[in-house]
Amino acid sequence: MMQRRGLMYVLSSPSGAGKTTITRELLNKNEDVVVSVSATTRQRRAGEVHGKDYFFVTTEQFRTMVENGEMLEHAKVFDHYYGTPREPVESALQSGKDVLFDIDWQGTQQLTEIARDDLVTVFILPPSCAELEKRLRNRAKDTLESEEQIKGRMSKAADEMSHYSEYDYVIINTDITLAIKKAQLILEGERLKRRRIQGLSEFVRNLKNGL
Repeated sequence: MMQRRGLMYVLSSPSGAGKTTITRELLNKNEDVVVSVSATTRQRRAGEVHGKDYFFVTTEQFRTMVENGEMLEHAKVFDHYYGTPREPVESALQSGKDVLFDIDWQGTQQLTEIARDDLVTVFILPPSCAELEKRLRNRAKDTLESEEQIKGRMSKAADEMSHYSEYDYVIINTDITLAIKKAQLILEGERLKRRRIQGLSEFVRNLKNGL
């Protein structure tokens, strides 16, 4: 029987470029897509659920997971560690499910080194820095972020965006509906790649033999 091996679908962007919205819509539109749940050493926030939003672990537990090869990628962000546990991702891929990753360029580089054949990477860019700042300020009304935090995100965005050329695809998010459509088209095209279809050689051999 033919079965498609799942793929690792990475979305990266500076804060405010639309990555979270695109991720949510891809999950809503595709039953065979799951989101990768990261492990983190930061404290759990109100309403967050262990195993759903994050795997909340201690710094010692996190370091042990890294040392034992249980992380696909990991990085330190704003004084806390974040990483992707290996086992849930590999199980999902083998069962034919696609796994969505919401990670930065550092994590993407690590995944590229160890799982290039399974990986599809997309970088989301804002249409302009002015628009990005506008989106961050609008979001700050709900998240209550300070002026200093907004400026910090804008400063970090410049470095993040400089890594766009390391990605397979780039989407400039001028319109969120169109950006979601493009992200879906990329996913559908990548699913059709020959190397992802297990059992294809035997299927073609049978066709040649009249079966």
